[in-house]
Amino acid sequence: MVVAAIFLTLPLCLAFAALNDLFSMTIPNRIPLILLLSFIVVAPFTGMEWQTFAMSIAAAAAVFFACFALFAANVMGGGDAKLLTAAAVWYGFNASLIEFLLAVTFIGGVLTLGILLLRSRSQEIMAAGIPIPDSLLVAKKIPYGIGIAIAGLLTYGETPLVKAAIASLS
Repeated sequence: MVVAAIFLTLPLCLAFAALNDLFSMTIPNRIPLILLLSFIVVAPFTGMEWQTFAMSIAAAAAVFFACFALFAANVMGGGDAKLLTAAAVWYGFNASLIEFLLAVTFIGGVLTLGILLLRSRSQEIMAAGIPIPDSLLVAKKIPYGIGIAIAGLLTYGETPLVKAAIASLS
């Protein structure tokens, strides 16, 4: 049961957040809350040492403060900041967190460029009747939760938590 929670919680929450961000330009508060609370419940059952647990919380705090600064500068949305913070706790304070954040940066940048390109052609796309969500064509913001989710899905398998769960299966 613990292994299933490790394998499914973060990926499902990230996918749900991405879909919400795509269609409504919001990430519901319950998603980061579920991520954070489920980590707090699952982590003790993994045999995780308390120091590692504390470092995971510290990783989330560090990401939160960085994201809060970006939010205060009106560079990042609040939902994106909360989602990144809650995801960080599942990565811990180690190289996998850096890989995740770098992937978010790269994929988010590519996503942003792609959306800006779509928006530059929005008249032609709408005239052709191609069904594309308004968040991609006419919104002023970028649904960055999509980039966060893709980066998370690509990097989560390299986290110590997932590697330990895989090792416990054999």
